[in-house]
Amino acid sequence: MDFSSLNQCLSTYRERVRAALDARLPAPTMEPRHLHEAMRYAVLNGGKRVRAVLVYAAGITLGAPLVRLDAPACAVEMIHAYSLVHDDLPAMDNDDLRRGQPTCHRAFDEATALLAGDALQALAYEVLVSEKAGLPENRCAEMVRTLASASGSLGMAGGQAIDLAAVGTPLSLQALENMHRHKTGALIRASVRLGALSGDAEDADRTEALDTYASAVGLAFQIRDDILDIEGDTATIGKKSGADIARNKPTYPAVIGIEAAKLKAQELHAAALRCLDTFGTEADPLRWLSEFIVNRPS
Repeated sequence: MDFSSLNQCLSTYRERVRAALDARLPAPTMEPRHLHEAMRYAVLNGGKRVRAVLVYAAGITLGAPLVRLDAPACAVEMIHAYSLVHDDLPAMDNDDLRRGQPTCHRAFDEATALLAGDALQALAYEVLVSEKAGLPENRCAEMVRTLASASGSLGMAGGQAIDLAAVGTPLSLQALENMHRHKTGALIRASVRLGALSGDAEDADRTEALDTYASAVGLAFQIRDDILDIEGDTATIGKKSGADIARNKPTYPAVIGIEAAKLKAQELHAAALRCLDTFGTEADPLRWLSEFIVNRPS
């Protein structure tokens, strides 16, 4: 697919994955209606869709047809949405605002939010294994393993556990990076990996380059989040600004200072771009996405 700008790329893939998600989520008229309404609210109620766009961009870079990328793009968005629903709960971060709207447990109730997250996680794997689009069985199995590993105790869930345990506790820079690479970076790496696995053939060197790229942009994404918690305003970032400071959570600005955090994000962006040196213009969307991640306003 030929793009001339980041905005065109984002718009095209965001619209595509939203339509794909709408088609795969249970209809709001289907029983149990309240649960299905909550699931749709959590997934379709805004969002940057960075993970889904990374699936598309990485897949296209390695020659995957778009139709083959819809299922993994939907799966990562469902996993991401479930994680946000659960992270926002009173037992976790106790947030009232997400994407500029009431969090799922505020719009519905805590029990429904829990069940919506559980159901979205299950649906993500159902979508991923039900739509193989001509891929060999071993490749499909690797995609399931990739998403499961990124979501579990050695990935996103583990990162959240580290984050909760670290509240009010000074962390070293190494420990902070480890937390971020699990909490946010793992699913971003999985998004790129799922796109690469959807390609017609795996090239080990090119796949490894994309994984290194994803590792860099995944950490950069969370550093930018940390910065926006200080510099962003609630209306722009869609959630309460200053929440991390109020909870005394460890962040890059808190550990190394905000200017050093900004420099670190730019260094990661440069490293991500170097990973794409052997690719041609087919990787331009990945290059644009790296810049978007480190400079995004929300």
